Amino acid sequence: MMLRSCYRPLERCFGRVAGGGGGDGLMWHADLKQHASGDYSIAVVQANSYLEDQSQVLTSSSATYVGVYDGHGGPEASRFVNKHLFPYMNKFATEHGGLSADVIRKAFNATEEEFCHLVKRSLPWKPQIASAGSCCLVGAISNDVLYVANLGDSRVVLGRGVDEDKKKKVVAERLSTDHNVAVEEVRKEVQALHPDDSHIVVYTRGVWRIKGIIQASVYDGNTIVKVGLGVTFIPFQESYALPPGLPFHAIK
Repeated sequence: MMLRSCYRPLERCFGRVAGGGGGDGLMWHADLKQHASGDYSIAVVQANSYLEDQSQVLTSSSATYVGVYDGHGGPEASRFVNKHLFPYMNKFATEHGGLSADVIRKAFNATEEEFCHLVKRSLPWKPQIASAGSCCLVGAISNDVLYVANLGDSRVVLGRGVDEDKKKKVVAERLSTDHNVAVEEVRKEVQALHPDDSHIVVYTRGVWRIKGIIQASVYDGNTIVKVGLGVTFIPFQESYALPPGLPFHAIK
């Protein structure tokens, strides 16, 4: 399956949009482009002077992948995910006869395992890489099914066009669940994954934190927490059948 990739810095694909400062390079966008299930567009605004986030869109004749990676503690984790996650999804989809929730889960696991190996190799000369992490939000459309996978607290929102009182309206529908231990369901999930660790989730400084360190069950990185302290996370996943011709917009 041949995939076309567009990723931040998005001007590589779409050109630069002039911002309030007259083209300061902090905004990128793409007008409507075709993909297997219709049209898509993308817009990005860089909010911080030091960019730790990544995003990408990959399209083919049969599938469309969208990824948003909210990095922190450095850009290494989000850049790694941006480079490796979708190739793994493509590889496993080919091996298993198509995209599925299991394929996405395998791609998450393979990418994280490879990043942890990179961190261990890099520690002697770049110890700060162990604190780099990234939330990971993926949406994928294949065979009229929308797959959503999330680790962290980025969000997918479906904007559905409806007719109400003879007026056109857009109704917002949240499709993803925050993978954050502030959410009781996530907190119980993390505790169930680590039944022998009574301090896996700790209430400290006014909030619930994993090992008293982080709130979001971040996907890739934070090797200090995941490897050094033995923490395991499983991505939240959902799938939705898309009726033919259904107009919708998914945003972060």
